[in-house]
Amino acid sequence: MKNILELLQHLGRDDVSEVALMTGRLPCARVAGRLEPIDTVAPDDPAMVLMLSAVGGGRHLGALDAQPTQWSVKLAALGSVVAVASLRDGAIYARFAVSRPAATAKRPASLRPRRPSVPPSEPAEPEAQPAHARPRKASHHALHAPERPGGTRDHALHAHPRSRKASDHALHASARTAPASVPPGRRPSEHPPGPATRPLAKRASQPPESGRVHRHGQEHPGHRSPAHGGEGAFELDVGPAALERAVAQAHAASAPTRVRAAGGVPAAAPVPSRAAASLDAELERILTQACRARASDVHVVAGRPLLLRVGGELGHTGTALEPSAVAQLVERVVPERMRAELERDGSCDFALAHPGLGRFRANAARHQGGYKLCLRIVPPEVPTLASLGLPAAIADATRHHQGLILVTGPTGHGKTSTLAAIVDIINRDSSHHVITVEDPIEYLHPRKRALMSQREVGTHTRSFASALKASLREDPDVIVVGELRDTETVRMALSASETGHLVLGTMNTPSAAKTIDRLIDLFPPADEGQVRMTLAGGLRLIVSQRLVPTTKGGLAVAAELLPGSVPLWNLIRDARTFQIPSLQQRGKALGIVRLDDSLAELVRAGTCTLAAAKAFAEAADFAA
Repeated sequence: MKNILELLQHLGRDDVSEVALMTGRLPCARVAGRLEPIDTVAPDDPAMVLMLSAVGGGRHLGALDAQPTQWSVKLAALGSVVAVASLRDGAIYARFAVSRPAATAKRPASLRPRRPSVPPSEPAEPEAQPAHARPRKASHHALHAPERPGGTRDHALHAHPRSRKASDHALHASARTAPASVPPGRRPSEHPPGPATRPLAKRASQPPESGRVHRHGQEHPGHRSPAHGGEGAFELDVGPAALERAVAQAHAASAPTRVRAAGGVPAAAPVPSRAAASLDAELERILTQACRARASDVHVVAGRPLLLRVGGELGHTGTALEPSAVAQLVERVVPERMRAELERDGSCDFALAHPGLGRFRANAARHQGGYKLCLRIVPPEVPTLASLGLPAAIADATRHHQGLILVTGPTGHGKTSTLAAIVDIINRDSSHHVITVEDPIEYLHPRKRALMSQREVGTHTRSFASALKASLREDPDVIVVGELRDTETVRMALSASETGHLVLGTMNTPSAAKTIDRLIDLFPPADEGQVRMTLAGGLRLIVSQRLVPTTKGGLAVAAELLPGSVPLWNLIRDARTFQIPSLQQRGKALGIVRLDDSLAELVRAGTCTLAAAKAFAEAADFAA
């Protein structure tokens, strides 16, 4: 993802009037009245917070709401940049435009600055004007006026700094008439109109009281006052404390709530869990240490030192943690909506987010010595097949319009990352409606070509099975199940794969052949025939993978591929699945890749040792 300064450099182009950002949407530049993407990655909430903070918006993030907030900042090579930000429906909106002086003769008469009737050292009193006064009409005209030859724009945003009142009116009028959240490919009429805005209060010539910021005529404590000079410019404040406070307050407005109706089902769908609980300061220190050590998992256990899993091995660091300290940490970190479940069941799953560290899948539980907290580090960017070291042939399975794709392997061997990479291919290359059901949501998929609907078990739905049943009425093309755990969930997934949907899921099985046996054994004997018929013809691909320690201290993936084919379907239909290993040995022409062949490639490339590969090989006499 590009940083905010790279995105704002587009304002230096003569054909760009503004840059628009929104949570979950691709950054865009307005060219000739149309929004055009200027990046290939959509920012999430933490990324938006970081970008706004980097250009002086950190002091305003805690007070963001539906009412647009305006500020200015001076940037090298661009000059004074005017920013407008708001928080609506759990998403952060932001728009940027350069304030350039324009020739007075080329500006509409209503926007020409008037000479003050008082000395420059004294503030000019604002004129009392009715709601239908000319500045609002003129600013609306200036916002939509076409670009003049020679690069001169009739935008009120580019007016001379002395015409601040007209510029303010134009900025607020633009928030109503042309919201920055309209994504590429969507008509402006499809986006809900922005809320009505109030005119800016009179600006005082003296700086406000220290520690308070004046915004729309109100005072908000807890922030430093801006430094006055130029077009409302201020000093950048992106310190860790200010950023942590901004993140917590920005997410507080969109934090998920759980309102239960009869039967224990959430009565209202909360905001997606990208606005997860902000990290505790002590936990932030621990996770920063884990990220620097390139750990995949972190264990905070009462009575034990901090445990980090690096390269597949678990090692401790520091001294033993006091049970009371761990209990207090768990109490502060577990979301309020999950505390009842922790008390009732003894464990709970949830997600945490941090703008600089990324996302974390968390599990809090009680054990004999007290409480423990286990966190899986989720990279901030959705991985690709190439970055994971997986065969490109996996992408071919996403071209099917229906069927079943499974990613299998033991726990902790990268199934979620592989599944996310496959979903990202669909999100990037197709215009399908993709519904994901996860517990909890780990990777956040930005909006690209596809329509992404991510649902979390326990927050947005009661169970995997109920979410799958409901999804069939939501016009899906692709259904992604985080884990196929029980018979009811598998039954719904197989049914969806028969009715014109492409279903993706994960299972904790040791190999591709045993995955098929497990799917069949989940059902009673009377249903096995129907299950075999569904799999025979509907199974598109099974990816079974292992993470193998490398010679450099990291992990490399060894993948087993079993694509759907007529010989495989015949073995499933005729209850001869015990012959699948034999088919794998002679089925290289069918695109079949054995796990032992993948391990041998890693050994020959020097990525891992022969001893490490033998620990995962299926053949007892494995040799590279």
